[in-house]
Amino acid sequence: MWKWEAEGQPKAVVVIIHNAYEHHRRYAWLIQMLRNGGFHVVTSDLPGHGSESGRRIHDEPFKSYVDHVKKMIDIALMDNLPLFVLGHGLGATIVMHILQREKLECAGFIFSSPWLSMNHQPSKFKGMLTKLSSSMKVNHDITIEMLTRNYDMYIEFQNDRNYSSVVFASWYRELLAMMKSIMTHEESIFDVPVLVHTGEHDKITDISYGKSWLLNQHLSEFHYKEWKRLYHDLYQEPEREEVYLYIESFMNNVLRSLGYIV
Repeated sequence: MWKWEAEGQPKAVVVIIHNAYEHHRRYAWLIQMLRNGGFHVVTSDLPGHGSESGRRIHDEPFKSYVDHVKKMIDIALMDNLPLFVLGHGLGATIVMHILQREKLECAGFIFSSPWLSMNHQPSKFKGMLTKLSSSMKVNHDITIEMLTRNYDMYIEFQNDRNYSSVVFASWYRELLAMMKSIMTHEESIFDVPVLVHTGEHDKITDISYGKSWLLNQHLSEFHYKEWKRLYHDLYQEPEREEVYLYIESFMNNVLRSLGYIV
């Protein structure tokens, strides 16, 4: 795991949980913006992801993701500062899953483009889910062009050897099961400030599910933002500075409500 300290006096800690198939280095820009804003940052590659795993096909049990995220949060809490958890894509889904089962000592949660229903599925899964062997390899085939409109990102990640969207059928079935369990869970998460934001032109997920999930929670403070024109990777888009200012404002407002001077 990695920790980057804030520039100057820290006011809170942010844990970043990345999306499926990628790694923490795709968040270098966001990490620096958070540090400049007075936030410590804790992040890590999910099991089976990033350069240290050496894997090209994902078959990790989702429990390993859950355990890893909980460990990240425990480490961040050691700073004795207000803690925000920022989950993107599958990272958001994992945190939602945890919140439906236990209370986390966090000041607030930011969920961007949560995976709760997929618009883009592996071609072999269309009408064939129950027929595929668990060891069958399928390519989710999520390309950088589907994630962002930012041409600079196309150049930066076109040779990213640590990005792979090939999975075993059993992995994808577990993903579908987790998404379904989150959407059918009847009890609300505990009352904590939550921000859910998505891109209007998300090519990966059905963004209506994120809004529906949020409205079904019994929260005294919640925010939903649908970014016009933006794709799935909000923190990579050309408008990412505006996106950052929005989440920073959310966190600063939560800190003020807790009595902190920001």
